Amino acid sequence: MNISIGNDHAGTDYKFAIIKHLKAKGITVTNHGTDTNESVDYPDFVHPVAEDVETKKTDLGIIICGSGNGANMTANKHQNVRSALCWTKEITALARQHNDANVLSIPARFTSLPLAIEIVDTFLNTDFEGGRHKKRVSKIPASC
Repeated sequence: MNISIGNDHAGTDYKFAIIKHLKAKGITVTNHGTDTNESVDYPDFVHPVAEDVETKKTDLGIIICGSGNGANMTANKHQNVRSALCWTKEITALARQHNDANVLSIPARFTSLPLAIEIVDTFLNTDFEGGRHKKRVSKIPASC
């Protein structure tokens, strides 16, 4: 499995811990995030993650910013990207099961690091249910 990850300054510590966790599981990680805590603009680090998912260069994406909102909004501008802002394991499971989310947005300022790791594991270990949800998911992209 290949995961693309990106973050702004609020998510740097989380990113490093998540990368370590993923690599321990044998997952290949592409790091598009900042490696410092100095203020940066989250779109600069989220667009590359969304592009990786959009072009199928990676299987899934993980993005991290302070509230998770800005990163999530940015990622969802890309076609075939379904980014979900998740702050509990339950919301994460539903995002995968019902919405076929392929990008996980974590709000670093509103989750603990241990919970963020659990959210990542839930994201990776939950499958899309398909069925009645498939038709709904197919209606998400806006027609151009």
